[in-house]
Amino acid sequence: MTTTITVKGMSCEHCEQTVEEALQSVSGVSDARADHEAERATIEGDSDSAVLARAVEDAGYEASM
Repeated sequence: MTTTITVKGMSCEHCEQTVEEALQSVSGVSDARADHEAERATIEGDSDSAVLARAVEDAGYEASM
């Protein structure tokens, strides 16, 4: 399953990496890609979107569905 969430606050590739690592630490996520220019992250796997958003927020960014 593919989930896309909006991520605000990323400004560079380091931010993308931080968001990707936060998302990949969530149980059920097989892959995560963040794009700071598009302000979104695409997640592959079987995880609840609220849990994904919380992981992004815990990393210091704003997330919404």
